[in-house]
Amino acid sequence: MNILVTGANGQLGREMRIVAENSNDNYIFTDIVEIDGLSTVNLDITDIDAIRTIVKDCAINCIINCAAFTNVDAAENNETLAEVLNSEAPKNLAIVMKEVCGLLLHISTDYVFGGNTYNIPCQEDQKGTPTGVYGFSKLRGEENIISIGCNHVIIRTAWLYSEFGKNFVKTMLNLTATKSQLKVVFDQVGTPTYAYDLAVVVRVIIEDYKNSANSWGKGGIYHFSNEGVCSWFDFAKMIVEYAGNTVCDIQPTHSYEFPSPVKRPAFSVLDKTKIKETFDIKIPYWTASLKRCMLNMGVIK
Repeated sequence: MNILVTGANGQLGREMRIVAENSNDNYIFTDIVEIDGLSTVNLDITDIDAIRTIVKDCAINCIINCAAFTNVDAAENNETLAEVLNSEAPKNLAIVMKEVCGLLLHISTDYVFGGNTYNIPCQEDQKGTPTGVYGFSKLRGEENIISIGCNHVIIRTAWLYSEFGKNFVKTMLNLTATKSQLKVVFDQVGTPTYAYDLAVVVRVIIEDYKNSANSWGKGGIYHFSNEGVCSWFDFAKMIVEYAGNTVCDIQPTHSYEFPSPVKRPAFSVLDKTKIKETFDIKIPYWTASLKRCMLNMGVIK
């Protein structure tokens, strides 16, 4: 099977590279940003003709779309760019995959929720209520894919981190190494997601699709994060505990002490029942995955 990965030099894309090492499939990794040492094909997914060309030339059967405008705050001042990358580009990918009867596996976000007050985990069929440009653009991306009608799987995830790129784990490690005290919000609750675990699940879904071929009927929207629930404060405390940092005093604080142009979801726990039952997977608990990531980073000896 020929699989094209977009955004291959981002957090999830880098983990897909690792997962692909043990695969018999042929992966083509694309991005508009190059990183030394990583084989990368330049592909602008806002250009539908460019997508058509590479899909035809490489006989692509599946696209994994890891590309997106993910800077939530910056999206407020870059609405056009966020809309193009998060809404129009997925539509382009869906159109081309429909033309070749392929599968589009698209990564979305918990930010499609947040406008209403939730106190139970969000389900796949729950109405999207985004609060900012990023969330709205990602929701429209989902809607565009569904409206095109290609074979698709949309995975909403949350609080993504990995050994690669910029993320909360790396930020906390850097800040707590230089500060004696740090305030972290406790009134935003969700679940961290190790990007490697998400990449593994993407691979499971693709294998299931390959084995079913024409009879496959498992497309749709799914939720994935690690198991468990915590606040950003809890997340930070566990990071420094695993790092063995006993110097920095982390204190809980309210969100209003860190003004933001976007109202973030106060409760964005995702219900993962559907993906676990459909693909018969077990999801690691968030602290176990955090520890594995920090071991891979060399933070834990």
